[in-house]
Amino acid sequence: MFVDGELLPRAEAKVSVFDSVVQGGDAVWEGLRIYKGRIAALDEHLARLQNSAKALAFAAVPPSAEIRKAIFSTLEANGMRDNAHIRLTLTRGEKVTSGMNPRFNQSGCTLIVLAEWKPPVYSDNGIRVITAAIRRNTPQCLDSKIHHNNLLNNILASIEANVAAVDSAIMLDIDGFVAETNDANIFIVSGGALSTPYADACLPGLTRQSILDICAEQLIPARECKLSLSEIYTADEVFTTGTMGELTPILEADGRIIGDGCVGELTRTLQQLYRKYAFEHGTPLPF
Repeated sequence: MFVDGELLPRAEAKVSVFDSVVQGGDAVWEGLRIYKGRIAALDEHLARLQNSAKALAFAAVPPSAEIRKAIFSTLEANGMRDNAHIRLTLTRGEKVTSGMNPRFNQSGCTLIVLAEWKPPVYSDNGIRVITAAIRRNTPQCLDSKIHHNNLLNNILASIEANVAAVDSAIMLDIDGFVAETNDANIFIVSGGALSTPYADACLPGLTRQSILDICAEQLIPARECKLSLSEIYTADEVFTTGTMGELTPILEADGRIIGDGCVGELTRTLQQLYRKYAFEHGTPLPF
């Protein structure tokens, strides 16, 4: 692990109890996946991290070149070149006293590079979901384009999924349209065309964008639009996208079987195309 300038064994990797991430979840983060010696969308992840930190008015943010160096040194120390995942976190830093006010932050940001051997968290063969009662943040309250660590509504949705003994939960926006799941973006396939919710009440995910780019390359119709739950239930195929799970088929939602209950043909195709795309467009490791 890399914490605040030091490479440390997992058991010794810690932050101060005065750190902003402890005091108020005041941090931004990215998930990175490594494919055969390459990091998928590294430049895009670092740009989003910087943008999120700027939107939250972080001070003394380390430059992307410095963060990149910390990522590479952490992966090299662990011998990680494939089938690994990094949780990259940048906090507002340590406070001089407890409290929410950023005026208490006077020492700059804390950078955490948490590297693990971790395959995709969901099976390629599909998952079951329910719709959560808890809603996704509206831009009126908290802009979803800030990739922040305040994830309690997602956690509450995940608890609902756990209680229902399913794998994940669909989260709706404040108007009742589909936003995303508790940990991923969502797509439907109907009549050979893809649809995904506007990135208003959901994060405009980088894996999501990769799928839209692949569809443009492959001349597969794809669009952003408002999606209702009925469109989820009646779709030919449904899948989620995210760094942690890549492309994950949804086979059942709220007790409704999606399509024929099996992984769809287009979903299978896009799973393979995405892995190829992630590798080919990835940043080579320097070791």
